[in-house]
Amino acid sequence: MKIGLISQWYPPEGAFIPGNLAHGLAERGHQVRVLTTFPSYPYGRIYPGWQQRWRHRETHGGVAVRRVPSYPSHDTSAVRRALSFLSFGATSAAGGLGWLRGADVTYVYHPPPTAVAAAALLRLARRTPIVLHVQDLWPESVLQSGMAPTGLAGRFLDRNLDALMRTTYRLAAAIVVISPTMADLLVRQGADPARLRVVWNWADDQLFRPVLVTAEARAALGHRGRCTVMFAGNLGLLQGIETAIRAAAATRDWIDLVLVGSGAGEDAARRLAAELGADNVRFLGRRPPEEMAALYAAADWQLVCLRDLPALAGTIPSKLQSALACGSPVIVSASGDAGGLVRSAGVGLVAAPEDPVALAARFTEAATMPAVARAELARRARQVYLERMSLQVGVDQFEDILTKVAKGSGPA
Repeated sequence: MKIGLISQWYPPEGAFIPGNLAHGLAERGHQVRVLTTFPSYPYGRIYPGWQQRWRHRETHGGVAVRRVPSYPSHDTSAVRRALSFLSFGATSAAGGLGWLRGADVTYVYHPPPTAVAAAALLRLARRTPIVLHVQDLWPESVLQSGMAPTGLAGRFLDRNLDALMRTTYRLAAAIVVISPTMADLLVRQGADPARLRVVWNWADDQLFRPVLVTAEARAALGHRGRCTVMFAGNLGLLQGIETAIRAAAATRDWIDLVLVGSGAGEDAARRLAAELGADNVRFLGRRPPEEMAALYAAADWQLVCLRDLPALAGTIPSKLQSALACGSPVIVSASGDAGGLVRSAGVGLVAAPEDPVALAARFTEAATMPAVARAELARRARQVYLERMSLQVGVDQFEDILTKVAKGSGPA
């Protein structure tokens, strides 16, 4: 099968899902061509050693990659973000007809919705069917992030993004979502339930796995021999980091909170920690991906938190899969499927979102939990990941979906 894979985000960026999928399918004998742009996430600038140009080609382990130029941005400016998305939509559409000519099916990684432009042209010109992989709900995630304009401009954006997404859902022969709640929400937005399929995201299995605890990793976390909770990932506008900092400040005699990563909300988080005098909160900044498994092992718990927004009810943050892949018990401050999964699978503790008092209670419970009970949560975490969320499970499911869509049958 000839597969076209379109994603604005692609390795060496941290968006490993499309990269893993491309290589997983190629290893099974499929011909995979990738259409993407030049790496800039999450810095908002092109990586050192890269230069944007039109006729750029790469080959990695049987996967052919074409990169097209785009405007790089990943800050809090709605205008610059929109320009980044629109520019990739335009350049990928211009380059996609030739590069993906002959594909039996195209896979599109969403967001942003503009990534579907090239696939839409292929569908129009050559009737190539589309599989849309939805990671975030638009326009809700944009409008509720705090970045979108308000008033008349906000309503205009809402109407137009909603119309864009409804059109995109109609174009797709199959829509893959990351949780059951997200599937329900897309049906409300006009998606055909017969075209929907739930596939849990996986972690980067080569990077996230159980490893032995090392003194170097514990030193990097500043582990002081007491309960250490680690948050790893984007310190963005939707994560609700301020809730975690307030909860940590209230439990400074029990736990240390270590934040590994960076993002648009980092400066505000640092200011809040300083204002609260939360000396048990530490910021490590971004760390190389190859160090993360050791840091997961060195911490006692992993934290997953999200703001209490309807659009996030179906969101499963990638840090949850990473924690489970490493065999780490988790504390979740989120509603919807993230909290429901942890609760039903028995792999950690759950608190209501944006509730520092509730999260502080979970921090205290984590600090006082017997070691044998925490070890059982860790064992179950790894087992649940292997059975439901591993890369092999995900590639199996996508291969089945892509094959059926290419043959003209549904995603079921």
